[in-house]
Amino acid sequence: MTLTANHIAPRHQAWRDARNILVVRLDNLGDVLMTTPAIQAIKQSSPDARITLLSSRSGSAIARHVPALDNVIVYDAPWVKGSSHGNQGDRRMLAALGRENFDAVVIFTVCTQSALPAALLCRLVGIPLRLAYSRENPHDLLTDWVPDQEVCNDGMRHEVARQLDLVRSVGFHASSERLVFRYAASDVLSMRRKFVGAGGDLMRPYIVVHPGATSASRRYPAERFGVAAERICRDSGCQAVFSGGHDEQALVARACAQMHEPAVSLAGQLTLGELAALIASAQVTVCNNSGPAHMAAALGTPVVVLYALTHPQHTPWRAKARVLNSDVPCRNCLKSVCTERHHDCLMKVDAEDVANAAMDLIETPLATRRTPIPAGSAFLSLR
Repeated sequence: MTLTANHIAPRHQAWRDARNILVVRLDNLGDVLMTTPAIQAIKQSSPDARITLLSSRSGSAIARHVPALDNVIVYDAPWVKGSSHGNQGDRRMLAALGRENFDAVVIFTVCTQSALPAALLCRLVGIPLRLAYSRENPHDLLTDWVPDQEVCNDGMRHEVARQLDLVRSVGFHASSERLVFRYAASDVLSMRRKFVGAGGDLMRPYIVVHPGATSASRRYPAERFGVAAERICRDSGCQAVFSGGHDEQALVARACAQMHEPAVSLAGQLTLGELAALIASAQVTVCNNSGPAHMAAALGTPVVVLYALTHPQHTPWRAKARVLNSDVPCRNCLKSVCTERHHDCLMKVDAEDVANAAMDLIETPLATRRTPIPAGSAFLSLR
């Protein structure tokens, strides 16, 4: 049954009436990607609303690939790890938010973060409706809030479900809970040019290997990625394509050095849209718990994730996936660097296990098959 205005709770109606909505997610790209179902729920419930994302430099890169977003504001907030700007940046942000005249703001956080600094910022600029999770009574900092009772432990709900539950509390419901990522046909064409320029064969199937991650605690050894890729290519007939940012080229070089099969390195060469186009046609993506794992989930590409046991909420959402690690007493540590100095949750995973997991996800034997990378408008939609 479709609800009319008379059937919607008055508080929910106030949120449905908002026409200029700010959504705040100040983390990395993967975190913003896991928030896209909740953002989509807002857009579906209020299709005439204009939605602006406030995010970090890293997270904001996704904005052009999420149709529900109309605008993006970049802010490396001082209460988020990695920020390095002074007070002048905060004052400029206050002025910028004030000029936008937002009707409402939804502040998305992981359970270990506080939404209250962002809530104060939004209250100071006069945003009348403010929603977030909070562990303590926020009083007038938030007009609507959900008590945050989550603790980082096994069995906790997924990050995607957490954010969907938040927007559902004010009446925003999603018709689909899939992650959302779109890219253009031009991304496919430019990726293909770079693929060929790096020595790749467009007529051969391939796997994507992404050995990087923002935190050292979440990085499986690059050399083992190379060993696993060698075995996958030998058994499947695929070519290995390595991806990564400019700052991950050394990691990719270390991985490629372990291979006898020729490998294609696109490290430091791809835009975000081109990376999505690459992942979308891969037989499988092999990576750490990082942005490409969530991109693969959004694009319907099978994914093997070397998943360090730092936080249990961020496994690939509703994806055809293999999640690999080794149990340790220090699991759910929330650390960026392994304080135990053994990194056993990843180090005890053998490269052979990685290769076997990837081969399980490659459905059809490919050794004698030649499958071109397709191009065109089919890449404009999720598969």
